[in-house]
This record gives sequence, C-alpha cells and structure tokens, in this order.
Amino acid sequence: MNLDSDSEIAALKRQMFSLLLALIVVSGTLTVYLYRQASVTGKDIAAIKPQATQIIGAFNKDQKLIVEFVNALVAYGQTHPDFQPVLRKYGIGVKPNAAAAAPKP
Repeated sequence: MNLDSDSEIAALKRQMFSLLLALIVVSGTLTVYLYRQASVTGKDIAAIKPQATQIIGAFNKDQKLIVEFVNALVAYGQTHPDFQPVLRKYGIGVKPNAAAAAPKP
C-alpha cells in the first residue's frame, strides 16, 4: 500500500466515526423526545379521563332520545325527498320503510 491509500483509509475511518457518533446523538435525542411526549400524553389522558366519563355517561343517558330523533329525521326524509341529501351528507341512511322496520319501544 502506498501513503496515499493509507491517508484515504484513515480519513474514511474518521468519517465513519463521526457519522456513528452523529447517529448516536440523533437517536438519543429522538428517544428522549418521544419519551417526553409519551409522558406528557399519559398525564393528559389521566387528567381528561373523569371528564370523558361524564360525557360518555351523558351520551348513554340520552341515547334513547338521540335514536328517536334520528328515526324522526328518517321518517321526515321519506316524506320529503328534498331533505334526503341532507340525511346522506350526515350518514343517516334513508331506506324504504325504515321507520316501519325500526323497533318501537
């Protein structure tokens, strides 16, 4: 080997060392960032949980009224064809005889 190839090999070794060191620093920084985000998110979830329980409880309490309201909208949509695009926009299916097929409490 000549002197020129030895210096090129040494330069490549230094470059590889620098790249590995940069990779370790970036990986460590990313790991710390993701750990911090997970920690903050966990605290946020714990803080919001009681409020979410109240909201879900209120929804479950009023679910019967909501179903009756949707059934009334479907019935209205069957008698008024110009209202059907509004129902489709919000994902409320209008089927023939849907109100008759819906169970009555």
